[in-house]
Amino acid sequence: MSILVFLEHHEGELLKPSLGVLSKAAQLDDQVTGVVLGSGIGDMAAQAGKYGAATVLVVDKPELKAPLPQPRVDALAGLVRDRGFDTVLFAGSVLAADVAAGLSARLQAGLNWDLTDLVEQDGELVGKRPALGDSVIVDVGWKGEPRLALIRAGTFEPKETGAAASAEVEEVDGIFEDFSTAATMVEQAHAESEGPSIEEAEVIVAGGRGLGSPENFKLVEELAQALGGAVAATRAVVDAGWYPYSTQVGQTGKNVSPKLYIACGISGAIQHKVGMQASGIIIAINKDPNAPIFDFSDFGVVGDLNEIVPKLTGLVRQRKS
Repeated sequence: MSILVFLEHHEGELLKPSLGVLSKAAQLDDQVTGVVLGSGIGDMAAQAGKYGAATVLVVDKPELKAPLPQPRVDALAGLVRDRGFDTVLFAGSVLAADVAAGLSARLQAGLNWDLTDLVEQDGELVGKRPALGDSVIVDVGWKGEPRLALIRAGTFEPKETGAAASAEVEEVDGIFEDFSTAATMVEQAHAESEGPSIEEAEVIVAGGRGLGSPENFKLVEELAQALGGAVAATRAVVDAGWYPYSTQVGQTGKNVSPKLYIACGISGAIQHKVGMQASGIIIAINKDPNAPIFDFSDFGVVGDLNEIVPKLTGLVRQRKS
């Protein structure tokens, strides 16, 4: 098996979901290759060696400066054709999904998406994919090569192989189609946030409709700040305009896997469960003792969150001081 892992990056750092996929790939192929695409990307490639990459290919070209998919499809298609990779893995994100779909069309290759595991069975690569609202896991495969796979974000934790691990870094050229460079990014907006992003945070405090009003999100924000975590929300909340869509966790939002997830006023619909069930410890605060979220929480508190959350925040701050 010859595996290539797409290593997405932001602000000079390789993203945690990509490194998690790289660590998983290293368990399947001890000579796994990572690829970093961008412009002026510096020494990022060396980071990948700690997480299992034997080789890291770097395509550093001005055409790759903006986070647009088509130039990346060009670069990856050339690498797969020239070097004969039979498997290409992506960690789920908006950009990675676009690139994976474009590469699938370009190479006429099969793409399986939303995978939560990859295993070898009888010499064949098999993907594990949730179905029917995550109530069952089905096996999926590929009819030919190269095999493309988009892994659900947060599925795999990055695992360092050792402080001395290092990857062979190789700079390669990229050839781009005229139509791929026709698009221009005129503006790139960033959501303002004082804390970590929900994809990277080790602690998340999430709020649902049980908060009662958008003003009450201040309770969630203060607890998250005290814990050094990030704030998340449910789809009902963001649809109502209470909080930004960038914080939505769930089937139509983002998948997260923090060490601690505190759900405040969240009933626990299956769509929300899909996005946060990989969390280490789940704590639910809800006044309804029959709320579904208590069925999959590690700890549950039945009561008025307007009283409980401020007291919890105060205790955290007292302990930290």
